[in-house]
Amino acid sequence: MADRAGMLTLERLRQLVADRVVDTVLVAMTDMQGRLQGKRCSAEYFLDEVVAYATEACNYLLAVDVDMNTVDGYDMSSWERGYGDFVLRPDLGSLRLVPWQEGTAMVLCDIEWVQGGDVPVSPRQVLRRQLDRLAERGLEAFVGTELEFIVFDDSYEEAWNAGYRGLTAANQYNVDYSMMGTARLEPLLRRIRNAMTGAGMYVESVKGECNPGQHEIAFRYDRALATCDNHVIYKSGAKEIAAQDGKSLTFMAKYDHREGNSCHIHVSLRSTEGQPVLAGEEAGGFSPMMRHFLAGQLACLREFTYFFAPNINSYKRFVPGSFAPTTVAWGTDNRTCALRVIGHGDSLRTENRVPGGDVNPYLAVAALIASGLHGIDNELELEPELSGNAYTSGKPTVPTTLRESAQLLADSDLARVAFGEDVVRHYLNAARVELSAFDAAVTDWERVRGFERL
Repeated sequence: MADRAGMLTLERLRQLVADRVVDTVLVAMTDMQGRLQGKRCSAEYFLDEVVAYATEACNYLLAVDVDMNTVDGYDMSSWERGYGDFVLRPDLGSLRLVPWQEGTAMVLCDIEWVQGGDVPVSPRQVLRRQLDRLAERGLEAFVGTELEFIVFDDSYEEAWNAGYRGLTAANQYNVDYSMMGTARLEPLLRRIRNAMTGAGMYVESVKGECNPGQHEIAFRYDRALATCDNHVIYKSGAKEIAAQDGKSLTFMAKYDHREGNSCHIHVSLRSTEGQPVLAGEEAGGFSPMMRHFLAGQLACLREFTYFFAPNINSYKRFVPGSFAPTTVAWGTDNRTCALRVIGHGDSLRTENRVPGGDVNPYLAVAALIASGLHGIDNELELEPELSGNAYTSGKPTVPTTLRESAQLLADSDLARVAFGEDVVRHYLNAARVELSAFDAAVTDWERVRGFERL
């Protein structure tokens, strides 16, 4: 990755620091919610200490809710355990410039115990385990994620003070593929695109989407870990850039009654020698591995949905006829199916349309790989593709609530084999925390219906 503009070698960073171009290095990890957490280190301290010895952070970063509240039920971190530290070990292959912050670079970290060894529930480590399983079979995953977001003319502070109600969308109508619609926001969209290019990413395009103010910036596929790293940096950076421009944007799966924000995930496999392995001489241009890989994704989809849809709000997006998937089926270039097969020859790949913009990419890609490996290892046969409208097909559907999804994960032997009991238990507790918080909340919907009339 260091050969792309914006990516840094350690030697290049040392020169930029010596030339007083860079004075700050963000040392970041990805938490359970898919957010960047960490420290702003002086560049001098980073080079002198963090590169050689790493740095530490409180281990509650993988044991809190979205509000950063400490919660019960996690094996790794609690009041009884004293909320100690774990180690943030910089992955120097992720070192890059952060053009939207002056004099700043960033590195992403793997998480280790102070006593040594990986923290297996860390999202980056969950994905690394699945990549190791692929490598054991001589395979490598290439991934692309497609994040949608909605832009508002209100600042984040104004949105907060308004309770996120009555916000002004940056477009007034459906701007799907509209050149005029994207032109209205081109100063912001261009700044985001160019900033991400300057941070080492390969931007392909931007297009308008259906919900007023909704847009998508597409990036070129890459190796799975690099794509997930880019995903979380882009998501955080886009929000920071919008804030600098006095605007706000949201990636939440379902902001209002209209179209939600999706995050379609494209996956293909190659041999570790770089040869594509999914294309072949069978029907549809499939190889036997493609059949098994896709069959495994279908077989595991319901049990692994939590990793694609981790929040209460995630499930509000699953509306029939909305381009968000509800049906556990596959089809060739069929957007009504949860799994869409597209491309041909070397570009043949699967697209999982279940995740929303709130997804943690490391967990979702790990789940896609684990399910595909289940199909490959057991040589699962692929059911016939679905032609036509999957919404009215009568086939099984993805879970419709977080509660249902969590129960499917809790009952899943496949998940325990693929991820390990510790990972499953950890994320089931995260689901329990989210459900408990929602069950205790009193909503505007309840007040409107019940304040006077009940």
